[in-house]
Amino acid sequence: MADASESGRSSEQQEPLAGSHGSISRSGPFLIVGLGNPGLEYLWTPHNAGFMAIDRIARQEGVVVQNRRCRAMTATCRLAGRQVILAKPETFMNLSGAAVSALVHEFEADPARDLLVIYDELDLPLGTFKIRERGSPAGHNGARSVTGALGTQEWLRLRIGVGLSLPPEAAVAGAKRPGRNYLLSPMRKADLTVLDEVLDRVAKATRRILEAGPAAAMNEFNRKDDRERGSENRDQN
Repeated sequence: MADASESGRSSEQQEPLAGSHGSISRSGPFLIVGLGNPGLEYLWTPHNAGFMAIDRIARQEGVVVQNRRCRAMTATCRLAGRQVILAKPETFMNLSGAAVSALVHEFEADPARDLLVIYDELDLPLGTFKIRERGSPAGHNGARSVTGALGTQEWLRLRIGVGLSLPPEAAVAGAKRPGRNYLLSPMRKADLTVLDEVLDRVAKATRRILEAGPAAAMNEFNRKDDRERGSENRDQN
């Protein structure tokens, strides 16, 4: 996926939480990192969906992401009884791994248990999101940078769909789906309205991850999105 640089970014003891990893780490903060590009020109672009998610969680928890730490803007809050570090890297998208790696080392976090990375996904339709525990970057520069910096694909990710469906006549004509220019351009008001609702569900899913573990969150939210999309497809036929 595109990035702006190519086109021009004390712990408390806790009870373990159930998940398909076995449990979430007992001590230290949980890191939630949203990927995006810093700067006002990228504020409302699809590629900044991760930043928007962090801001939504921060607003709901009454904190402001304004502290500079580990090459990122951060805030601290508590979710599901656990200390959480919210972070937005200042490194631009294709160097996101530098900030994520610095945060992981600073807080002695286990990437497989103590980290959630939120970012946009062009392969998912706008209005949806998916949680995955591991996997390849699938062409996303920020995810690729995170995997490279951590040296592992074993990290939890929540991908927010920003893809736009092509009308049937465009598909027949062989039109290409939106790419870099779309990802780095301000979103339309109607699309922002759709994304706004998704961000509330993303915040809810994030809390569920901390409360019950990734497997429970995936079972609840991934299947819900699949059911809703299936219903929409039937309505259109």
